[in-house]
Amino acid sequence: MKKEIYPTLKTKFAEKMDKAAPWADYPRPMLVRDSYLSLNGEWDFSITKSDTPPDEYKEKILVPFPPESLLSGVEEEIKKGDRLSYRTRFTLPEGFLKDRLILHIDAVDQTAVFYVNGKEAGKSENGYLPVSLDITDLFVEGENTLEVIVRDDLCKKYPYGKQRRSRGGMWYTPVSGIWQSVWLESLPTDPILSIKVDVTLKNAKITVNSGAETKKLTLSESGEVYEFTGDSVTVEPQNIRNWSPEDPYLYYFTVETDTDRIESYFALRTVDVRNIGGINRLCLNGKPYLFSGLLDQGYYPDGIFLPATKEAFAEDILRAKAMGFNMLRKHIKIEPMIFYNLCDRLGMVVFQDMVNNSGYSFILDTALPTVGFRRAGFTLRHKNAAARKIFLDTMDATADLLYNSPSVCLYTIFNEGWGQFMPDAAYRRLKERDPSRPIDATSGWFTARESDVDSRHIYFRSPVIKRPNGRPIFLSEFGGYSLRVDAHLFGERNYGYSLYESREDWNDAIYKLYVEGVLPLIKKGLSATVYTQLSDVEDETNGVITYDREVIKADVEKMRLANEAMYEELRRCTENP
Repeated sequence: MKKEIYPTLKTKFAEKMDKAAPWADYPRPMLVRDSYLSLNGEWDFSITKSDTPPDEYKEKILVPFPPESLLSGVEEEIKKGDRLSYRTRFTLPEGFLKDRLILHIDAVDQTAVFYVNGKEAGKSENGYLPVSLDITDLFVEGENTLEVIVRDDLCKKYPYGKQRRSRGGMWYTPVSGIWQSVWLESLPTDPILSIKVDVTLKNAKITVNSGAETKKLTLSESGEVYEFTGDSVTVEPQNIRNWSPEDPYLYYFTVETDTDRIESYFALRTVDVRNIGGINRLCLNGKPYLFSGLLDQGYYPDGIFLPATKEAFAEDILRAKAMGFNMLRKHIKIEPMIFYNLCDRLGMVVFQDMVNNSGYSFILDTALPTVGFRRAGFTLRHKNAAARKIFLDTMDATADLLYNSPSVCLYTIFNEGWGQFMPDAAYRRLKERDPSRPIDATSGWFTARESDVDSRHIYFRSPVIKRPNGRPIFLSEFGGYSLRVDAHLFGERNYGYSLYESREDWNDAIYKLYVEGVLPLIKKGLSATVYTQLSDVEDETNGVITYDREVIKADVEKMRLANEAMYEELRRCTENP
């Protein structure tokens, strides 16, 4: 039964979506192989109470959209104790199968069991990360049946981000089940399983995980060839161009062995902290850089966790760039890899949050800290050993997943004390796994001893930094000014900070906040800013564009001028410190 209170707000991308083959784009842009079969499309679907596949499927669902979403064709509320049952059938094209057949499910929330031809193929216990299963021994000639049984009780030991059944305010409609692409890949003998890219401003070390002894790497544009044995090769391009939002240059390359061939890319760029004129600042490619960004929740009214097409991602990125922003803080959500590829290609830095788990207290994690009462001991209440392990394992896997993405330039571990525990140990663990990126250990207010930035959330007042602690200052959330646009609203409720009735007054207030409140902090070491937020999200009406992406609320030129004034201030402060 459909939950009638769900609004029917749509984006223009819903009309352009290929309903027969949604999200058919190759889903893994940093390791492309010529073997690819998308299983997205219409599947059989049922909501049951059983942990095994049902005898009869009662509905249809459009995969990969979650059943709560309008685009799925189901649009139903999933209750605690429900089981989501999916079924599709597939036949491999002639010549598709090489040596091994791999099933990829890029995200399914929260826990899932996969069956191929009635036999269990594997499990998944993370709603945000991909799972790959070798189903060679379960595959049969002709038609095959894939079934997925999903349980999503919004168990807080697993990452769940901004999802809540009693949605409202800063909490959003939950998603369940499959919400990213499902696809098949065939691997040859001794395949290239993965690559790892470590870069400087002049070269890239490419480590190839393959059993093949001899490998050949070719830079696509220049034709430079590197033949090597062993696991890695250092590539020194003749043409050196460093990646930045202003010049997002990518080096495309192929790696070939006797049995396999993949396509990928890298960028030459570094992000670190350097002392410039006695002040520690974030630097891009060795030079002080102001990362001016927007909070990006990654929600859409019709697909919730997933837009109708990848063009929706691209439009968000390009609109932010048109306003002068060079960074998006991906807030408590991991996107499909296509999103990060677009940021790589279009020139948009990503500051990536880890996805929270464990309990949340509005009083302890938000209300009291907002007014200045910030006892770090509050965060010691997150003591569940299983939840801690799941969070840290997910953190590790997130860093591995995004390691090669040049646009990803900083990680945030904990947000506002939510699920926070032993942040110094978490910082050291992540830094050992990925030493190439700065880390914001505790975003908001419960400051850790070990972090690469001094991260602050400041709402309801003009930003003031009274006691800089020597780290680069990261104004990781601020603003959040609310402006409602009739006919482009999710519902009647409203959530934001400082409600404005006039679009002109709202734009004037944001411009003033930047020029009079934020810009003066640059001389003190302000290195990054995140305005809340990119788009309206359900009840939240504090986006610079509406939730349906139809109306750009911000004065684009005025916003661009505010950002350019800040970039100019950084140049003034660092060229003449």
